[in-house]
Amino acid sequence: MRVVRLGSDTPWEAVVGYSRVVVHGDMAWVSGTTATVDGRVVCPGDAAGQTRQALANLTEALQRAGFAVADVVRTRLFVTDISRWEEVGRAHGEVFGDVRPATSMVQVAALIDPAMLVEIEADAVRGVSA
Repeated sequence: MRVVRLGSDTPWEAVVGYSRVVVHGDMAWVSGTTATVDGRVVCPGDAAGQTRQALANLTEALQRAGFAVADVVRTRLFVTDISRWEEVGRAHGEVFGDVRPATSMVQVAALIDPAMLVEIEADAVRGVSA
């Protein structure tokens, strides 16, 4: 079985050497995804807005790889200010409230760009929603 690696247009993939999503069979792993659009961080200072954009970017990556949000079995949320957990959590729940993947939210000292407040990873298994 072949491994498929899909990229996106973020400036860090080539520098760091990673793929946005890696697929092997019915499994997919989405790399840390942020609120980046056209190489710029959007929603400055807005943890919920950044979470929504990161999830939109993550959803797009999953769909390009042939997966759906309902296939997600695990997410990991990295936040720069854990006191804002509820804003981030509610935005996550807007997408995953019915899916209910295993999830972790941890505070980190910083992300790759100081304007970034949230980074999200996801693991998916095709067909788990069936």
